[in-house]
Amino acid sequence: MRAPRLPAWTATLTWKAAVFIAVMCCALAALLGILVHVSVTGQTVNDSREKALARLTDVTRLYEAGEPLPRFAGVDPPGLPPSLHALAVRGERGTVVADDRGRPTMWAAGPADGRALAVRVDYTQSAETIDALDRSILGSSVLAIGATLLVGAFAVTRVTRRLHLTAQVARRISAGDLDARVDDPRTKDSSRPQDEVATVSGALDTMASSLQSKLQSEQRFTADVAHELRTPLTGLSAAAELLPEGRPSELVRDRVRAMRGLTEDLLEISRLDARNETVDLAVHELGPLAERVVRASGTETEVRVVRDTTVETDRRRLERVLGNLIANAHKHGAPPVVLTVDGPVVSVRDHGPGYPAYLLESGPQRFRTESGGKGHGLGLTIAVGQAEVIGAELVFARAADGEGAEARLRLPEYVSLVEQPETGGTEPRHTAHRHTKGT
Repeated sequence: MRAPRLPAWTATLTWKAAVFIAVMCCALAALLGILVHVSVTGQTVNDSREKALARLTDVTRLYEAGEPLPRFAGVDPPGLPPSLHALAVRGERGTVVADDRGRPTMWAAGPADGRALAVRVDYTQSAETIDALDRSILGSSVLAIGATLLVGAFAVTRVTRRLHLTAQVARRISAGDLDARVDDPRTKDSSRPQDEVATVSGALDTMASSLQSKLQSEQRFTADVAHELRTPLTGLSAAAELLPEGRPSELVRDRVRAMRGLTEDLLEISRLDARNETVDLAVHELGPLAERVVRASGTETEVRVVRDTTVETDRRRLERVLGNLIANAHKHGAPPVVLTVDGPVVSVRDHGPGYPAYLLESGPQRFRTESGGKGHGLGLTIAVGQAEVIGAELVFARAADGEGAEARLRLPEYVSLVEQPETGGTEPRHTAHRHTKGT
């Protein structure tokens, strides 16, 4: 039988610190309470014992002088503990605390002609004093533990709040927000003492700044190279068109077109990396739009519209995404290639070997392909970037039956709500509502 799983909040640093503080406070309170209890109880018992022995000495003199004994003394009195009676009969003196008719009593006894001469001292006040002390110790310990927990939780929460902020910034950076910073005030003043959290925050900010600088340099380099290549490629393309017809001319034109396509892809990726793209949103019927993309691709792609819907999106960018998915399916997959529209979800499925493992795990990677060297791995990268720009979710997976690859694009759906008029003679009003992206 498996042990029950603890809630997730029990793994937090705040919970662990609270448990540690509570355990340490309880242990310290218990130790101090025991020490105080033992010390006060010992002193109280010693005082009562000395008082009882002093009375026993006085009573012994009265007994030896043959004078009457006071009420608190007697020979073999009733209620005398047997252990103390046996000790006195053996000729020794001793004391013991015991109940005498329901009251705590300090007994002292000594030998008297083979019997036990004993005196009793009321121990009620001393016992009540010890009980009151124990209650005070317990109450003070509870208050001290509560106050310590509150102060400790406040201190730990301040630390964990800073750690959570650092973790949130790290997640934003990993998601692509390179401008995110912790900006811990403790890291801005070098003369100010820094704790471990401030050190981690400062290291994260430094790493983010360095990473941002390097990525921006690479983006600028890619964009500059692509821009510089456009001019000579334009001239080369024009020159290639002037070549006489023949196989060499066709090869030159084909390579020039490939280089121009690669240059345009690099420029598009650099713009996507810069994250400064603007979106031109409009309402479109998804089925007809998908059919136009397939016709424009010039490929043998089957279109299935299970359920048509209306979406609010950037038509140009959506066509770019679908066009790249269709081209990738024909280039790296195998026929038949099927594009299916099912509500706001568009899927492109082929019957080839399927996506490689690295792509399913971490997404498409630039200039990496496992299809015999065809392509540059930029088509799917652009599709992912454009899908993110229009607020869509693009997922790569194996087909449900295990044969081929399937890319599923979920778009923000646009729903038109028609309100019925309350009175006749008026036209119905049309209002629009845009759903957020689903998961």
